[in-house]
Amino acid sequence: MAQVTIIGLDLAKNVFQAHGASESGAVIFREKLTRNQVLAFLSEQPKCIVAMEACAHGWARAIGSLGHSSRLIPPQYVKPYVKRQKNDIADAEAIAEAASRPTMRFVEIKSEDQQVSAMAYRTRQLFIGQRTQTVNALRSHLAEHGVIAPTSKCGLKRLSAMIADEMVTLPDKVREMARVYVDHIAGLTAQITEMTEAMKAVAKTSAVAKRLQTAMAIETFAPDPMCFTRGRDFSAWLGLVPRQNSTGGKSRLGKVSTMGQVDIRSHLIRGAMSVITAATRFGVKKSSWLERLLVRKPKLVGAITLANRMARAIWAMMTKHEDYRNPEAVA
Repeated sequence: MAQVTIIGLDLAKNVFQAHGASESGAVIFREKLTRNQVLAFLSEQPKCIVAMEACAHGWARAIGSLGHSSRLIPPQYVKPYVKRQKNDIADAEAIAEAASRPTMRFVEIKSEDQQVSAMAYRTRQLFIGQRTQTVNALRSHLAEHGVIAPTSKCGLKRLSAMIADEMVTLPDKVREMARVYVDHIAGLTAQITEMTEAMKAVAKTSAVAKRLQTAMAIETFAPDPMCFTRGRDFSAWLGLVPRQNSTGGKSRLGKVSTMGQVDIRSHLIRGAMSVITAATRFGVKKSSWLERLLVRKPKLVGAITLANRMARAIWAMMTKHEDYRNPEAVA
């Protein structure tokens, strides 16, 4: 009897589906498992590849501890292998089929510390978004009653002062609800400040963060840089390359792809845009690469190009364990 060499595991809340296949692709078993049965069932199987869709890093680590080789696949890479109807059995089979392809790209399994950092990072981003949303809502509500303030931190202070000032004409119920908004904004600000300080403290103890300065997102979300052959591959993984629609030997490049890592990419683009804004306002060195770029391209396109260059520099610094060296200073 053929031995199972790859298991496709379709994850769910309570009922999982396992599809075991041999080296030739023949079906060895199809099993429906409850959450509590998964690890016990896999511990009885011969050591093989166990493939799952991404975002199952905890399961991947647990299954890897049993001696199996865990593989995580992006869901969009599994979809083409689903035959006709979509159900748990077909999904598990598609996962096993996709993982058996020699050119398949897998997701790097995150450590528990990386997942903790990712949760802290994204929770802070969530709170920042909620604070912005709350401030905008407060401004909109008060504007309907003739209380206007600028869109800035000073504007928020002015709004708070006008809410507290009894001389400002406002209905009692509006003033009461506005105070709820102000208290909620203050609570969010306190949480954001606390989390920011904690992240700064962690960054001071990290060699990577010290080398790259604002590198918490990179250290949290990026895989081992050695898995990329060159800096260009790293920038492509981030989604800082044009979308291709090429055929017949003719290259057609479109807008920038958004299939990469959004957290790191957004930081790099914002940083690049800040550099370009400063260069536009205060000037840039004559005949430099950035000056030639801004002459030929719009600012946002230039920011994407600069972010791509920054990503390549980051890859080089991480793989060579070197600090940044200004090319002009070296020359």
